[in-house]
Amino acid sequence: MLTVTDLTLHYGAAQALRGVSLKAEAAKITCVLGRNGVGKTSLMRSIVGHHRPTSGEVAFEGKALDRSAAYDRARSGIAFVPQGREIFPLLSVRENLETGFAPLKRADRHIPDHVFDLFPVLKDMLGRRGGDLSGGQQQQLAIGRALTMRPRLLVLDEPTEGIQPSIIKDIGRAIRYLRDTAGIAILLVEQYLDFCRELADQVYIMDRGQVVHSGPAEDLDKPDVRRFLTV
Repeated sequence: MLTVTDLTLHYGAAQALRGVSLKAEAAKITCVLGRNGVGKTSLMRSIVGHHRPTSGEVAFEGKALDRSAAYDRARSGIAFVPQGREIFPLLSVRENLETGFAPLKRADRHIPDHVFDLFPVLKDMLGRRGGDLSGGQQQQLAIGRALTMRPRLLVLDEPTEGIQPSIIKDIGRAIRYLRDTAGIAILLVEQYLDFCRELADQVYIMDRGQVVHSGPAEDLDKPDVRRFLTV
């Protein structure tokens, strides 16, 4: 579904990514782990088109994205749930969800039923402003907004950050459902090791802007792998 090959990214003279390569397959959860500041968010933003890499290639469904804009990648089926959620605080929950209509054909511009099946609290709060929701509810809203786009690849950047445990479980169930039922390819950046271990099919670990380990989720129990994640 997604193939990243030898991706390099600079911010001025500073190099954020150093030859990163990874794959995310349909109906599988791929988790990217690493300490703070190792380039995980830079990688995600390069994949969805928010940052222009210095070199390397991002291909989606076998087609190189080259320098295509973020909105073109959204139209092709890539949805992004950014770190910090970035919902619109002054818009209602319904209006936030409807911003996901932008890349869709007119006939598809309705909120899918499974958004409310996965996150029923959103249906009860459609008229509330996004900024009035709790942090966990805003995270559910951000994921729901992405799902409104009918993505084939869902990119999530630290969806459990600052979220209460009960909602973390809800988000985990939603991600598992999307993999098992909808067949979506899911690329997940996460700091919460147990969350990743429970969900992931494949893991990549980054350090200093490069991938230092890749393998099945079971590898996270190996001491020589966990050393890349300890502070």
